[in-house]
Amino acid sequence: MKLDLLAELNAERAARRATVVVTDLATGAQRLVKEAAVAADPLSETLAAAIRSGKSGMAETAEGPRFLAVQTPPLRILCLGAVHISQALVPIAGVLGHDVIVVDPRTAFATSERFPGVQVLAEWPDEALPRLGVDRYTAFVALTHDPKIDDPGLHIALRSDCFYIGALGSRKTHGRRVERLTEAGFAPEAVARIRAPIGLPIGAVSPAEIALSIMGEITAALRLGERTAATTAAA
Repeated sequence: MKLDLLAELNAERAARRATVVVTDLATGAQRLVKEAAVAADPLSETLAAAIRSGKSGMAETAEGPRFLAVQTPPLRILCLGAVHISQALVPIAGVLGHDVIVVDPRTAFATSERFPGVQVLAEWPDEALPRLGVDRYTAFVALTHDPKIDDPGLHIALRSDCFYIGALGSRKTHGRRVERLTEAGFAPEAVARIRAPIGLPIGAVSPAEIALSIMGEITAALRLGERTAATTAAA
């Protein structure tokens, strides 16, 4: 790989943006396709599918076989609420290779003892989230069930391009949440991004089961795309 291409690749990696290095197997020629340029690329559908899967591999194209080296940022789950569901979600996400950051201003809950080996921030979301950054490889889950904590976090998530937003609560609770967000100026299509009640409908009861349903819904949104994931959730 040429040094200039490697420098570009590293810059995109540092900025948490996906890339695909396309290698012509016949000539060895390489080109870097940044995520923002995928839609305009001749291999747009192939590249988009590769980024969505996060897997490198061979691809047959009209110009011949190409090897696609895919680089996607590590999935990050911003978990608002140091609650029992969060404690169950952390190890599930860890098995899948995802990073979790727990944010909760309640110092009695946000402790390293309750979340060993995980970044825990005892801060209000409007303080912590702007510093952390909420990008398109971020899943945001609001689990405190307290509007004073959840709503400021949802405001930030809804203004971002994170690929998943979920919030704990019944349909009645979510109805009141929708009213508050609408009063705060969010358009209906923006509020509709929130998955609530959170998680796939698997009849989850315990914190561990709810965490499993959340991780399943996050995975569907990541791998299947917004429309298909929404259909899966409604099934």
